[in-house]
Amino acid sequence: MSRLRFKISMSLDGFVAGPSQSLDNPLGIGGMRLHEWIIPLEVWRASHGLDGGEINPSTPVVEESTVNIGATVMGRNMFGGYPGPWNTENPWTGWWGDNPPFHHPVFVLTRYPRESFGLDGGTTFNFVTDGIASALDQARRAAGGQDVSLAGGANVAQQYLKAGLVDEMEISLVPALLGSGERLFDGLDDDLHGLEVVRTVATPQVVHLKFARR
Repeated sequence: MSRLRFKISMSLDGFVAGPSQSLDNPLGIGGMRLHEWIIPLEVWRASHGLDGGEINPSTPVVEESTVNIGATVMGRNMFGGYPGPWNTENPWTGWWGDNPPFHHPVFVLTRYPRESFGLDGGTTFNFVTDGIASALDQARRAAGGQDVSLAGGANVAQQYLKAGLVDEMEISLVPALLGSGERLFDGLDDDLHGLEVVRTVATPQVVHLKFARR
């Protein structure tokens, strides 16, 4: 069976987004600091249609995280837009423009039904209203034997971790403090739910901690 693989950047005090998230500031106050290590990378820039960039010890970590991924699961907040029912007159199509970096089926967990739609580059967004197990099952079928990426945000990640469904987790720990915002491990007690550290990669900008199921 394909694996569910989760990756996320996190501050030293455990936050994966800052406070006061909004359409204008989706990562919250200070949240962009969690991703300053990846944006200059050549591999990240190429996935977003940009030229140039750096190659450093984080490069193989990012490259590995994209290998053999056939579908993605994410929460409503990660997909973005506005709370409540979908706006049919001005439908939200995500943060990523006309050619999102996924290039495969994406399954968005939401309370509100919505028809699937496709964008350039082979990305299709599908909306799942009957829970995390259903979203993962649909994603695995769409992935055709490849692995499934769990894109977050924190609430959806907590649900999958608590259910013991995450097979691999990569936390990129950034040497910054956000003070408040959205914590990754709230409500998970002191249990890693079957995951253990299998690799660390340390750089001056970020430390990558890879966990896998025992």
